[in-house]
Amino acid sequence: MCSGSNVLIDESTEVDLLHVIASRITAADSLHDVLGRVLEFVLWIAKFDSCFIYILEGNELVLRASRNSHSEALDRIRLPLGQGITGWVAQHQQPVSVEHNAFDDPRFQAFHQLPEDRFEAFLSVPILSRGKVVGVINVQQREPYVFSQREIRLIVTAGFLVGAEIELARLESANSQLCEQLNARKAVERAKGILQRDLQLSEEKAYLTLQSQSRQRRRPMREVAEAIVLSDEIKRANEKI
Repeated sequence: MCSGSNVLIDESTEVDLLHVIASRITAADSLHDVLGRVLEFVLWIAKFDSCFIYILEGNELVLRASRNSHSEALDRIRLPLGQGITGWVAQHQQPVSVEHNAFDDPRFQAFHQLPEDRFEAFLSVPILSRGKVVGVINVQQREPYVFSQREIRLIVTAGFLVGAEIELARLESANSQLCEQLNARKAVERAKGILQRDLQLSEEKAYLTLQSQSRQRRRPMREVAEAIVLSDEIKRANEKI
């Protein structure tokens, strides 16, 4: 059974490494970039065979990042809070380390599309922000392996470092979506006004017309509305010439 034999960094470099990864994580622009930095950090600690990052969304943990290519599983695998070792870690906010036969742990949740289901060793660590869980980092080894306290401590630290950044990235994403919705609503309102004016329609009829055009053209209502607004602006500009 291996025991920390693949460590890539020594203790004299830990502080510098933590400073570097903290700077790189906080410099990341998006959730995808943040998670990519965490994967890099975990793989700097040791040559782990697998690393997954789950993000808590509502009451489910969603697989959002992986060291190995899993395009068929990424963003699709979901675990209810409390289910599997991953869900248990999120629910109890405590790391779990299994040295061998992780798949025999009564908490283990298998996914048939993931070959890592048969890996022997399993380490799961919560990602926390202000005392609340926002995700989980999972590390696996093909062969039995004893995760050292130093490895666990560093990955736990990564969880603390990235927790606030994940929350910030998610907040920025939510704000972006809200802006998109507001802009779409403004465009629809302007387009309705144009239809009401030019076609002498009621507000309800104008909205139904937009909705009908959206279905027929198979385009979002915002695009239909923006096209009407643009056409009206061009017509008014030509009238002034």
